Amino acid sequence: MADMNMSAVPARPVEVIVEDIAREAGRLAFTHFRSLADLPVESKGHLDLVTAADREVEEFLIAHLRDAFPDDGIFGEEGGEIPGTSGRIWVIDPIDGTFNFVRGGHNWAISIGLHEMRRPVLGVIHAPVRDLTIVGGTTVPARLNGLPIKPLPAFDMSRASTGFSFHPTVSTTDRLEAIRFISDDLGISFRLCGAATISLIEVMLGETDGYLSIGDSTWDVMAALPILASLGVSHTIDWDRTELSQKLRFACGSEAFLDRVRPLLQTLSIAT
Repeated sequence: MADMNMSAVPARPVEVIVEDIAREAGRLAFTHFRSLADLPVESKGHLDLVTAADREVEEFLIAHLRDAFPDDGIFGEEGGEIPGTSGRIWVIDPIDGTFNFVRGGHNWAISIGLHEMRRPVLGVIHAPVRDLTIVGGTTVPARLNGLPIKPLPAFDMSRASTGFSFHPTVSTTDRLEAIRFISDDLGISFRLCGAATISLIEVMLGETDGYLSIGDSTWDVMAALPILASLGVSHTIDWDRTELSQKLRFACGSEAFLDRVRPLLQTLSIAT
């Protein structure tokens, strides 16, 4: 007979389970990263690559998320879409920054975000080469490698900087207008690192003041945005009018930063 006085083993928090999955996925991706010469690479479009590593890591994430949360749905970059019954959807990017990955760069990461009630509510990001694991959400304080992330600095135009990215399908006119607006109208510096997740990590760590995107997908940002929200960072996405399959045109940062970039967003087209 079981000991009725024995305390029940407490359930592991969701974010802990997902962090373990992300780390294991990172080890799998890093195995491929160390043997890039033998890695098959395909093109999904102009400058838009996919590798066997992307597909294998996505399959790993789907299998382990389904095992841990069998009632939840999954929406993945490489075609993994599984309906659920809980109303929760895990939105995953197995390797955000595939182009960097293929070229041997360090700017890539595994991104796992939870979408519930049409909102991003939890995010886990693991960047294996940088040895960074970031977790946070609407009810989970942001942590970097297990430690609280320090408060973000106030927006200061005298030293302001933004991350910036555009999808390959974005017109040259819109690309140049965005650069002109950032450089001339705002008069601030900008960075392009080729991976939305990494750019958003820079915002989390106070290395930039915000991020401007023309053409990211929801899987690029679903993990990072709830982490940023826990740090007091806002964004311009209207999730009530945004489907998971849509391309995004948005900015995130402090309200002071967003007030300055909203005029640009109103002039740009949405990537297809």
